[in-house]
Amino acid sequence: MTLYLDHAATSPLRPQAREAFLRASELGGNPSSIHAAGRKAKVVLEDARSDVLGAIGGIGAGLVFTSGGTEANALALEQAREFDYVVVSAGEHDSVYGAVTGAVVAPLTADGQVDLVALESLLARDGRPFVCIMLANNEIGVINDIARAAEVVHARDGWLHVDAVQALGKIELDFQKLGADSLAISSHKVGGGQGVGALVYDRDRTVKARTFGGGQELGLRAGTENVPGIAAFAAAAKACRPVCEDVSRAQAMVEAALQILGITVLGANAPRVPGVLCLAQPYWASNLQLIHLDMAGVYVSSGSACSSGKVKSSRVVSAMGRPDLADKVLRVSAGWTTQAEDWQRFYDVWSKGYEVYLKRHAKEMA
Repeated sequence: MTLYLDHAATSPLRPQAREAFLRASELGGNPSSIHAAGRKAKVVLEDARSDVLGAIGGIGAGLVFTSGGTEANALALEQAREFDYVVVSAGEHDSVYGAVTGAVVAPLTADGQVDLVALESLLARDGRPFVCIMLANNEIGVINDIARAAEVVHARDGWLHVDAVQALGKIELDFQKLGADSLAISSHKVGGGQGVGALVYDRDRTVKARTFGGGQELGLRAGTENVPGIAAFAAAAKACRPVCEDVSRAQAMVEAALQILGITVLGANAPRVPGVLCLAQPYWASNLQLIHLDMAGVYVSSGSACSSGKVKSSRVVSAMGRPDLADKVLRVSAGWTTQAEDWQRFYDVWSKGYEVYLKRHAKEMA
């Protein structure tokens, strides 16, 4: 029997999302059409917009549906053209980190959070900054203090964009309280299906389009909307619930057991989203760990899933000052299908493989 613990890459489709997708698919109308079928599709679209905004404390904000978190980040970065320079944290997802030539990089602390003292120093220069800081890191799950970052950025008359893709469904999101100017989210991280995301933005800000053509999405994203996918996204967002205490307790017990073995739990001293565990040790390479777990039917990852299926060293772990562990990382991520006993099964399989590996290579490591 397989065990899926890679929800941070993609969470399996929720039944509520499947039902919403099928209902919307049966309508068959284009929301830009003025006939009855089109008007019904338009209602589904706008209801979904309201539902997603409601799920993130964003009532009154603007929302543009996109093809996913990457496009939402790209649309946000389009707004950087109106600013003097761009700052991205060292922990950003590749869709942000590698998307801006010449961006200033804000460092991370040893715990994996954005160093806000360093950020403030970086912004002590002429010009208005466009700053990107993710809410929850996609590899280690560490949560950044976005409200404080917003104060720092706005003191310099800047724009703060937040990648909240990994935060949605794991912690309570309140766009208004965060104080960000824009925020990216994605459907498939919460069991809503792939190919849909959204950019949420403060309506006091002027947002310019990146994709041109028709007047869809308030003129900010041309192209006929994926109404079934959007309906599924909204249904999944509404279905998100806090992680059960027994599941959180099981994760904590596994982390404690790993630390007894001398394993590093990255970000252990910082606030993290529930369900994400990033572990590292100096011996067993990530690709070998993945092979061992896969053969036992346990599906996890070595970090971000947006790397063309390649196993490579973690840029984020290196930025935390641990390049020695960057190619020995394993990310275990739970979700809506995870039970408490799943954490114990992961630990049993992983620790057995680690023990065997150490025994086989004892002479090399001595």
